[in-house]
Amino acid sequence: MSRPLHIHLVAVCGTGMGALAVMLKSLGHRVTGSDENVYPPMSTVLSEQQIPVFEGFSAANLDPRPDLVVIGNAVSRGNPEAEAVLELKIRYASMPETLKSFFLWERKSIIVAGTHGKTTTTAMLAWVLTEAGLDPSYIVGGVPVGWQSGARLGSGDLFILEGDEYDSAFFDKRAKFLHYLPDTVIINNVEFDHADIYDSIDEIALSFRRLVNIIPKNGLLIGPEDDERVLTLASHAHCAVHTLGMSSSARWSARNVSFDPGGTSFDLYERDEHRARLSTDQLGDHNVRNALAVIAAARHYGVSWPDLARGLASFPGVKRRLEVRGEVNGITVYDDFAHHPTAVRATLDALSKVAPCRRTWAVFEPRSATTIRRTFQDAYATAFDQADRVLIAPVYLPEKAPPGNRFSVEELVAGLRERGVDAEAPGNVEQIVWRLAGQAEPGDRIVFMSNGGFGGIHEKTMNMLERGRAAEPG
Repeated sequence: MSRPLHIHLVAVCGTGMGALAVMLKSLGHRVTGSDENVYPPMSTVLSEQQIPVFEGFSAANLDPRPDLVVIGNAVSRGNPEAEAVLELKIRYASMPETLKSFFLWERKSIIVAGTHGKTTTTAMLAWVLTEAGLDPSYIVGGVPVGWQSGARLGSGDLFILEGDEYDSAFFDKRAKFLHYLPDTVIINNVEFDHADIYDSIDEIALSFRRLVNIIPKNGLLIGPEDDERVLTLASHAHCAVHTLGMSSSARWSARNVSFDPGGTSFDLYERDEHRARLSTDQLGDHNVRNALAVIAAARHYGVSWPDLARGLASFPGVKRRLEVRGEVNGITVYDDFAHHPTAVRATLDALSKVAPCRRTWAVFEPRSATTIRRTFQDAYATAFDQADRVLIAPVYLPEKAPPGNRFSVEELVAGLRERGVDAEAPGNVEQIVWRLAGQAEPGDRIVFMSNGGFGGIHEKTMNMLERGRAAEPG
């Protein structure tokens, strides 16, 4: 740009929007933002970067007139700033479109996509490439443990992006990842999700097909050998394809996998050639697959075997991905982002393989746009088999789901009990905390699963476990 621009971001406190604001500021632009919910950690990050944030949306926030307004995908028609932008014909763009315009044309993009595992795989790859000295740029949809932010503008020519199939903005219904000019694409898996914008798995697969279709011939597609939808996508690729998995038929395979409380180790094979014995602190089969995708991408960009081994071994994980929040009186409390049935199952399976315990308590909040619908009503009944006790919280904002298509907590509890799972549905967060504080015992572990804040249940539970429970809440 010939001169610094004034760029205003509407809904700036989202993970991706906040990261974009910081990156734009690092280019020397004047950046402002607005949001309804201005709170840590993003408010702290923006304040430290001296990015002014207006609390609440108002047309007055666009005075003086910005050169560009970036509108987040959480913003809809009726938002006063969006309406003012349209009326005044202020130049506007979506978040992914802005990323492309300002950062991606001059860099090589590595996109990590798929229904599950995007955040961990993106963060792991960013960590490995950074530790190897490539100094990549990255945007991760979560915050890696020990990092201040999930985004950074590096000096290298690689840009690692968590590729979301969700739509870009109210005025651009294409998947975000279609803006990202891919050179290398990782697709971990493809399942149905986002029932608020997709009607079928075929619609989701079509978005991924469009992504694969724009990988250049000298690019690379990385995906599992045992996911039929990913293999179908790969059959349409115009570039090289590297498969990964647990069997010898994959280009990159993990064999002799072992789990222990400290993490996971495995023998890495490239085709039939043993390359290394590798270790990671991350737990579960799903994280072995995430690591294989990272290995394939890192080797493609020249990372040495010693650097790769060191990077994987030192990766500290991502907050809210089987994150240990604390231990109180011998009871370990975990926080996990799992909300899709497949992710719930993988989380509980990972715990079951590594750390022996007295009982596993699974505490689940139906919160995502898909989970509050009946889309996975039956599938959840089989997702909790590895738990000893299950507590299901009330549906978060059930009115956001169509009246005839709302998730039933009572039906899920009945389905779990039919399978012999000890399940119940306390009426609110306070009642869940009270039950846990009274019934959890030393040697138990509690894993909270939600894609939101869950009413601060983690701290509330640990506080009550420590001081003893009070009178039963109403």
